[in-house]
Amino acid sequence: MNQAADHASPLAPEWLAVPGDLNALQEPMWAAGVEKNDVGEVTVDGLSVSELKEQFGTPLFVMSESDFRARARAFKDAFDAAFADICGGVDVYYAGKSFLCTAVASWVAEEGLRLDTCSGGELAVAARAGIDGSNLGLHGNNKSDAEINRALDMKLGRIVVDSLDELERVAKIASGRGEVAKVMLRLTPGVHAHTHEFIATAHEDQKFGLSMAGDSTEEAGLSAAEEAVAAATSYASVELLGLHCHIGSQIFEPDGFAVAAEKLLGFLAAMQSKYSIVMPELDLGGGYGIAYTPVDTPRPPAEIAQTMAAVVRSKCAELNITPPRVSIEPGRAIVGSTTFTLYEVGTLKTVRVDAPAGEEAQENVTYPRRYVSVDGGMSDNARPVLYDADYSAILASRDSDAAPQLSRVVGKHCESGDIVVRDVYLPADVAAGDLLAVPGTGAYCWALSSNYNYLARPGVVAVRDGAARLIVRGETEEDLLNRDMGVANV
Repeated sequence: MNQAADHASPLAPEWLAVPGDLNALQEPMWAAGVEKNDVGEVTVDGLSVSELKEQFGTPLFVMSESDFRARARAFKDAFDAAFADICGGVDVYYAGKSFLCTAVASWVAEEGLRLDTCSGGELAVAARAGIDGSNLGLHGNNKSDAEINRALDMKLGRIVVDSLDELERVAKIASGRGEVAKVMLRLTPGVHAHTHEFIATAHEDQKFGLSMAGDSTEEAGLSAAEEAVAAATSYASVELLGLHCHIGSQIFEPDGFAVAAEKLLGFLAAMQSKYSIVMPELDLGGGYGIAYTPVDTPRPPAEIAQTMAAVVRSKCAELNITPPRVSIEPGRAIVGSTTFTLYEVGTLKTVRVDAPAGEEAQENVTYPRRYVSVDGGMSDNARPVLYDADYSAILASRDSDAAPQLSRVVGKHCESGDIVVRDVYLPADVAAGDLLAVPGTGAYCWALSSNYNYLARPGVVAVRDGAARLIVRGETEEDLLNRDMGVANV
């Protein structure tokens, strides 16, 4: 027994004040099918991390295909059931920006979901995966003419327009082709989401969306959102499908989603009455949170769906309007917990530091902080340095009876901010060659990965029924050098 309470450190954040069972896989941070075998080694569908390391190396993104499919189905089934009596079900668009490759795009389609993209590159992945254009959407605050043309070439089911300028460009390009673009208008409802400033997207002072605040354009008295509705109805080359909003990411409480839905439905009803139009669709975005640490409490899809359905049902009745077809865009909530990153431990060191600010200092008393370096870092997970994101970690290659020691898992990059897990209790006997697993890395880790310090980006392995296959090949040094055009001859 490690007698965790005896080893609590004043350097640990409040939620991590007392270490738990260091050998446990704490729910709900891990994919279904991730377990520990009889020697304490982490396995995925029966396949051990040591086998994965031997075959694919480290660092490595390890994804459970079965878990991904189950989470995708759970969203589709839960929202269809909750909205069946309102609008006949829900169109669930997987947010490809969280993680996308051709295999994932195929799984999305096979599980009955649609796919949301936000660039020409993501459209190219969807095309290679054989996704029908009618099941695709295109986001982006600064779409190029080439991306708009590509969306029209692929006959996309929706182009989500972010500004008046973009609406005019889409209309002009579609008109020049003799086609009609199917458009949704992204609005900023001014809802405050309790999340990091850089991933809150519904307030006014940011780059996304059309403001619903009055007198915000040259046409006095009209909001940018209303001016866009008026303009869209005047373009023969635009079919206005409806409205869209996205209030932010990693959100646990439903209040913001409810307020946003009420605001958009009210605006939709007012616009339909004023301009004698029908907007048949309403997209309420995504942003549902997942568990990165033991204190995170994500809501199950059924609970989210029922809460949102109740708001839409009552608001439409209050406004006396036909409910629009609702769509949502979960990304992180589907893929985030399906994946963990596998690292190998390298160097370790322990330093002595003062008590943190706010703690009552004791004269001549310092506390140990152990740095555990791994063979990846900010090039495969930029979220800690971008958003101060918290993660957890576990010794994955064996069990240990050693006492818990507060540790900071860091990468190998030449950057002091290269932190993978800021605070975690790991066994005191962790040593070079051990394997660590960091859960919850399916979303926005590979997608944000880089070649900083010329590190090759890791591969992504999908595990199903005890077998693993690469769905994204890890880079090699040759890959890194292939784009280097060399020194020009003088």
